[in-house]
This record gives sequence, structure tokens and C-alpha cells, in this order.
Amino acid sequence: MQNIFITIYPIQSNFTLTTQPNPTLLTIPSAVPAIMSQLAPLILTLFFAAPVLCWRPWPNSTDSLYGGSKKYEGSSEFVHLKYHMGPVLTANITVYPIWYGTWKSSQKRIIRDFIDSISAADAKPPSVSGWWKTVRLYTDQTDNNISRTVHVGEQKNDRFYSHGKSLTRLSVQSVIKSAVSASTRPLPINPKSGVYLLLTSDDVYVQDFCNNVCGFHYFTFPSIVGYTLPYAWVGNSAKLCAGVCAYPFAVPDYIPGLKAVKSPNGDVGVDGMISVIAHEIAELSTNPLVNAWYAGQDPVFPVEIADLCEGIYGTGGGGSYTGQMLNGRDGATYNMNGIRRRFLVQWVWNHVLNYCTGPNALDQ
Repeated sequence: MQNIFITIYPIQSNFTLTTQPNPTLLTIPSAVPAIMSQLAPLILTLFFAAPVLCWRPWPNSTDSLYGGSKKYEGSSEFVHLKYHMGPVLTANITVYPIWYGTWKSSQKRIIRDFIDSISAADAKPPSVSGWWKTVRLYTDQTDNNISRTVHVGEQKNDRFYSHGKSLTRLSVQSVIKSAVSASTRPLPINPKSGVYLLLTSDDVYVQDFCNNVCGFHYFTFPSIVGYTLPYAWVGNSAKLCAGVCAYPFAVPDYIPGLKAVKSPNGDVGVDGMISVIAHEIAELSTNPLVNAWYAGQDPVFPVEIADLCEGIYGTGGGGSYTGQMLNGRDGATYNMNGIRRRFLVQWVWNHVLNYCTGPNALDQ
């Protein structure tokens, strides 16, 4: 009896399934193709059941998972990213930062410069705006693309930790409520094109931070905030878990011998936040109410366009290898340029080509 063998390769937090002629992990008799057809959706559902919110680094390897071709980073014929008819952010996107806790002016400038670089067409390639072109490929049901324009709007400081130094997911929404309902200079209410970005300083712990997540996005509940507003939270991991959430600018203790690379803006915590912020803005734009673009069967646990490319920063990325990045004369590692700075940002899924893409790809 001939057998069909399925190899399951780890691609950061998601998986690629391919058939192989030699036995590896899972053996299923070919005499039961009907069972195979029933198992396939179940296998995919199991793998995509949990949200991919934080990539865990593993021992580095330069082995390509896709043979000689370096083009198909993270690609898989089994990934079916679908549009579920919900709205996407097609109007000019305004990001409203909420600075929770203690922040230096230099740290705020790095983050604001990144957000302003998303739609800055005059940046040197490979550029942040080149990275955003992949996000812009996504459309709504009227074929309108994600907005070309992303800019920083009004900001709110919460330097006195109004809700404490330990936040739950629900109290995150309470912080946003305080920002939009403040008696002085409240943030505007912008449910159609606003992104409310809660940024917590390195002495603030948020539920599941470091253990499961480095950032997340969702929408606010009218019962808490009074409005349905797309929002994201990203934390500064410098003091809590830089080896997890600021990788590769810091490395986890459980990987001996792995060396960190130099961050492009001299702040490991904030430089690590940049890629997470990019991850969340890309997903908020394509899936703001969790009913637009995602893979998997369960909208409660969607796999979105950045989840599919966790940990991939350059050509050859996949498995445990970040891909080929750039090194500046000062020794800093990055993969794209902004209007005034360099950044390291993960790639995102291109649903037209069915693989992860970025502006620093060597074969474009």
C-alpha cells in the first residue's frame, strides 16, 4: 500500500503543509482519499486556531525551506486569505497615539517618524512607503484600495498612569475612553478612518504581554468607550522581555550563542516596537472590525496579513531565519528607509502573489 506523507514545517507561528515522497511526521494511507479531504480543513483549522500576535525566535538557520528559489518567503498553496465583505480603511488614515506612562521625546519622535514614513513617497528605497504598497493591494467590496495616506493625528499623554501600571485587555479600552472623553484636548472621534494607537512605556505590564503577545488590535466596545473605534496596543518590552518582543535587537536567554544586532535608532525597546506597530496598523487597515481580510475559519481567532509573515524581514526568510537584512556603515541592522530614519519592519502577505513580500526583496 502506497502512503502519502505530510511534512509540517514551522514558519514562525504558522505552518506550511507539503507532500513529500519520504516519511517524516505524519503518515496517512492513500487508500482513504475521502478521509484526507475531510482532514485537511481540520488540520488547517487547528493550526490557525490561535491568533499569532508575537513571534518567538528559535535557533538561527540559513537553510532555505523552499529549495533554490529565494522568492517564495512564507509561501503556501494551503494559505487561503479571504475577504469576508467587511469594511477596510479606504479613507485617509489618521493614527492617534496615546502615550501611556513615561516617554522620552526622542522615543516619541522615532515612532512618529515611522508612521509619517508610511506614505512618504520621497524616501530612499527600500522604503517604508514601498512596504505599504503591499498593504494597499487589499480592497473592499467596491474595489476601493486601502488608503495611500497615513499620518499622525492628535496625540494624548497619560504620563500619570491613570489606570495603573498593570492593564487588562478591557482596561486598555478604558484608557482609550479616557483619551477620547478627556475634559481638555480629547482625541477626535473618528470611527471610519481613525486608528487609536495605545503605546505603553517600559514599566507598564499589559495582560499576556511577553507570554503570548507583543501587541494586539481590535475595536472598542460602545458599552465601555461609547463608540466602535479600531485600536491597537503595543508595549515597550525593553525591561520586560526584549529578547522576545524586540528581537533581533535583543535575544532570549534560552538561545545560547545567538547574538543581537544593533538597532538603527539606538533604542532597543522602541526599535523593537516599530515592527509590531507596523504589524498592527497593516492588520487594522485590512481587518478593522475583524470581518474583512483573514485566513482560517473562525473570525474570533483570525490569521491576518502580518501574522502570516511573522519574523520574515528579507529574502530567504522562513523557518527560523529572518531573511537578508541591510547593515549600515554604523553597524546597525535595518531593512527599509523612512523620511529621516531607518527601520526594521516585518514583511506582509501579498494575496495577489500568495507569499510574503517587502521592499528590500533581492529579486524584485
